[in-house]
Formats: sequence, structure tokens, C-alpha cells
Amino acid sequence: MDLGTAVTSAWSSGISMYAVAAILGIGGRLGWVDSPAFLQRPAVIAIALVLFVVELVVDKVAYLDSTWDAVHTFIRPVAGALLLGSSDASARTVVLATIGALLALLAHGAKASTRLVVNTSPEPVSNVIVSLGEDGLVAVLMTLALTAPMVAFGITLVLVVLSAVVVFVVARSGRRLLARRRTRRT
Repeated sequence: MDLGTAVTSAWSSGISMYAVAAILGIGGRLGWVDSPAFLQRPAVIAIALVLFVVELVVDKVAYLDSTWDAVHTFIRPVAGALLLGSSDASARTVVLATIGALLALLAHGAKASTRLVVNTSPEPVSNVIVSLGEDGLVAVLMTLALTAPMVAFGITLVLVVLSAVVVFVVARSGRRLLARRRTRRT
């Protein structure tokens, strides 16, 4: 898998790992992309598609989505590591796998922290809108990763920076909120 597709796939797996796995598996079987052989197995594609549908539904339900994200905090970085570690890049596999895990963890962190903020909203519509936006983003990125890998790579680099900003801002705001809460209690 070329570097642009691998980087985009690693970052995107932090948002929707099962969609990325299914797209790469199907794309590999159809000859659209040189994806890892293990993703091209029919059983892996079928499992990824079933889990994608489950995630698609769970991700629209407030608080259930945060529970799903909490469980996937340990799974999505592994997917990112496997995807970037299997790329055609000339760097060492361990280095690529580490970067892939960090990319997925950063995207996951931005997604999960944004969802925690959105879940505090009293109405249910915002959660569905944010989830649909995430699904659309992954679909667009993966389409670009298969058709224009270097364009996808460039967009992904911008999204990496935005993810870091989101994680930083939400973490900082969370610390301030907790400090205010402690102050009120005392």
C-alpha cells in the first residue's frame, strides 16, 4: 500500500476502523489498491462490514457512542499500526507502526473528546449530525485514498493538526471545568 493511502487509512481508522478495513479489503480484492492480504479475506471483509453496521447504529446514540469509543481506545491504534506498518514506505516497520498507532490514537482522541462534549447537549440531533459528519469524512478520505493518495495524504496532514488542536482544547477545557467544580465544593 502506498504511503498516502496508508497514512490516510491509519488516521481514518481512529474514527471508523471497521469502515476502513472493509473499504481496503474490498478495494484490494477488486484490484483498486494494494491493501494487506489479511484484509482481503472474505471472512475479514464480512466481519468488518457487520461491525461497521453495528458501529454506524451505536455511534448515533448518545453515551452509548462514548462507551463504544472507550472500548475502541485500545483497538483503533492497533489498526492504525497495522495499516501504516504494512505500507510500501522505506522506513522501518516498527517506526511506521508506531506512527500509525499515534495517528489513529490522535483521530480517536479528537472523536471521543468531541463526542463527550456533544453528549452534554440536551437534544439528540447534534449527536446524529456529528456522527454522520464523521462517517462522511471517512468515506471521502478513503475514496481519495484509493483514487488520489497524495491528495488524501495532504488533507490527512491538515486533519492531524486539527485533531491535535481539538484534543488540546477539550482537555484544557475539561481541566478548567474540573478545577471550577472542585472550587465550588470547597
